[in-house]
Amino acid sequence: MTTLAQLDTTPLTEPVDKKAVTAFTAELRARGALRGRTLSIVVLAIIGVAFALVVVPIFFSLIVSIVSESSGNAVVALPFLVIAAIVAVVAVAVIRGFGGTAVRRYRLDRFARANDMTWHPGYTNPPLPGMIFGIGNDRGTHDLLRREAPRFIEVANYSYETGSGKNKQTHRWGYAALRLDTPLPHIVLDAVGNNGLFGGSNLPVSFGRGQRLSLEGDFDQHFALYCPEGYERDALYLFTPDVMARFIDNAAQLDVEIVDEWLFLYSRRDLSTLDPATWQWVMSTVGALDDKLAQWARWRDERLAAAPTAGAVASGVPGASTEPAALLTPPPVGVAAPGRRLRRGFSWVTVLIAVAIGAWWLLTIVFDVLAS
Repeated sequence: MTTLAQLDTTPLTEPVDKKAVTAFTAELRARGALRGRTLSIVVLAIIGVAFALVVVPIFFSLIVSIVSESSGNAVVALPFLVIAAIVAVVAVAVIRGFGGTAVRRYRLDRFARANDMTWHPGYTNPPLPGMIFGIGNDRGTHDLLRREAPRFIEVANYSYETGSGKNKQTHRWGYAALRLDTPLPHIVLDAVGNNGLFGGSNLPVSFGRGQRLSLEGDFDQHFALYCPEGYERDALYLFTPDVMARFIDNAAQLDVEIVDEWLFLYSRRDLSTLDPATWQWVMSTVGALDDKLAQWARWRDERLAAAPTAGAVASGVPGASTEPAALLTPPPVGVAAPGRRLRRGFSWVTVLIAVAIGAWWLLTIVFDVLAS
């Protein structure tokens, strides 16, 4: 793995050749990688021009009809001057948007190549098991960088939408994904340092309080750890004091999720960026945790070893017994069903806010009735 000292961030900031940027953009478009993104920018540009050519003239025609004709030709010419200015602003914004996005893509691709990674514009509906990837609509990754070996690592930005109409909201995340050596129980570390003003979690989902596990030392001051009920001993096996120290020292501002054979680090800001300091932080965090992940490969779910033996006894297989099978056959790789997913809960902070809004709405109606 590339160490922090070896990380080359020069391509993120050094001057670029405009011809090389144009050629790279043409290559991406030829592969069909930019079709969706280019179309969205064009649509926005068309809407802006249509607004300038249709809505603005109507608005100013009303003004002109109100103003006295004695004001002269200057008032009549004013709408056309404003239209020309708006069209020029829209055109400049579109050109700069295209140019800035193209340079960003080119820089990230060169940065990836310089550090034995690959860059991709992004994918829709990524098939990842993390909690942020199955929510809302219009889901997609952006500016995705990957490294296949020695451990698979993926760093990208992610967004999805919830609600509709006036209540539509876009949610943006940055994440780093590490592929583990073996599937593990579903464990979430909710970072305390990035919670809201009232102590509410910034995670998009909540988990039942009965799954909260307190660890030794000052770990609870930095993370709230959730593990499936019955897997407390397994969590203690995975989060030894040295592992807890690594998470506290390097990932205290990131939410962490372990699910299946993945470890996800979540942030509410972009992690795939042109900022060298952000990349140094991300890769140093990934490297520090990776040093400790190898010891997790030895974990096995003993519940899986007992299940086949019990089935054999129930089916009447001669000579089947629990104790010899447990001694001779090591537990298979995997996680039993109770440990694969945490049980979802609900946030009391969200409930209290909803109740407060509802109470305020009812009081408003009562005051209106009394006033009438």
